[in-house]
Amino acid sequence: MADFLDRDATDQLAALRSGDISARELLLAAVERAERTADVNAVVSRDVERALREAKLVDEKRARGDEVGMLAGLPMTVKDTLDVEGLPGSAGLKTLLNRKAVDACVVERVRKAGAIVWGKTNTPANAGDWQTYNALYGVTNNPLDQTRTPGGSSGGSAAALAAGITALEIGADIAGSLRIPASYCGVFAHKPTFGVISQRGLVPPAVRAADIDLAVVGPMARSARDLQLLYNTIADHPDATRKRATLRTLRVGLWIDEPAFVLDHPVHDTIRAFAERLSAAGSVVSPISAPVPPGVLLSTYTMLLFAIMGASVPPLAGVLFEALRGPARVAAAMGASPMSWAQGVLGYAARHRDWLAANETRAHLRGEMITFFQRYDILICPCAPTVAFPHDHRPINWRTLSTSTGDRFSYLRMLEWSALATTCGLPATAIPAGLAASGLPVGVQIIGPPGSDTFVIAVAEAIEKALQAA
Repeated sequence: MADFLDRDATDQLAALRSGDISARELLLAAVERAERTADVNAVVSRDVERALREAKLVDEKRARGDEVGMLAGLPMTVKDTLDVEGLPGSAGLKTLLNRKAVDACVVERVRKAGAIVWGKTNTPANAGDWQTYNALYGVTNNPLDQTRTPGGSSGGSAAALAAGITALEIGADIAGSLRIPASYCGVFAHKPTFGVISQRGLVPPAVRAADIDLAVVGPMARSARDLQLLYNTIADHPDATRKRATLRTLRVGLWIDEPAFVLDHPVHDTIRAFAERLSAAGSVVSPISAPVPPGVLLSTYTMLLFAIMGASVPPLAGVLFEALRGPARVAAAMGASPMSWAQGVLGYAARHRDWLAANETRAHLRGEMITFFQRYDILICPCAPTVAFPHDHRPINWRTLSTSTGDRFSYLRMLEWSALATTCGLPATAIPAGLAASGLPVGVQIIGPPGSDTFVIAVAEAIEKALQAA
């Protein structure tokens, strides 16, 4: 059965359709793989009894020759920030568990397509870290090196894919939470254009009617073609025609030399080699400087992001942020960086006019990117400044990260490479670019104009095919 689990979702579905394996057998194999890789701690809650009933129904329908959905019989897990009937999304918080939950919209859609959702994958508390651990379910380890994080906040999702437990996953992203784990675990993810996939059933918070600004729900997989399959299943308005892309004459802007952002040399070198292979496949790869002003981008992003986070702080913390607002404004006027304590305070204690000003700047940045994509078909840039880093569970403000040369930098600078696609609401597909000298994976983001999701994923698929064949 292990051979079937090592295939991507498209091939697993072909095996199910041909009768080489039953839905029940594939489900039990996935559950057994999760148990054998318990030290990774990717899957943290499950409903196997219901899943077995659903698998039995799929097998019976197939035996009768009844019509079934395009994901029929495929076992799946989803990130534990998405509600599943009987398995409410916890976001790593015990307080969110004692609720009656209905399926999140994306879970409804994969179930309607016949997928068997049997488990939930780990996430940091409040889905608020680039590492995956919480007091409720413990630490998730990177299957490629268990001393290191799989990333976050969709770290359990990426780990489950990399460990071969699941072939499809659904995660979410507001600060690289799909793209960074994909890069750290050597898998694929797609951060969609803002608003094209429903957030209903995404937590925290547990009850809300409006979408969370900047946030998206998106597919994760072990191949680009599987991303396309899952995207077309869960998108609000899926593209009925399968997009294809050719690498020949593809106009690529390569953004990796950015003085304002951290990028470790092994990551830079791996992406540079990836770009050379892409050029050899016929693409026109042009090194570029920042497509928008980096300082403006980060100031806008952090103001919008921290304002979201500030909306849910405890009352006493809110009083503290208000008290520090004056000194923070002085520090900002004196040139404090977008990653400084001052920007954090100003974001957490933002007034509506502050948000309106940031939103106006965001609109200008988005316009600049639309102009950029008149010259280039796609933008390629890093997902993260480093390869997967060792676990560090100290308070976030105490943490730093180090480059391969020993230089240290603020943990919050993990935000930098995620900022562009998130701030401007752009689609970004994360794909493996290669291995660093350490043997750990490095991913890149393929970013396109708003609404070009199926094209961007098609480019990812074309790159995957071309570079695997090379």
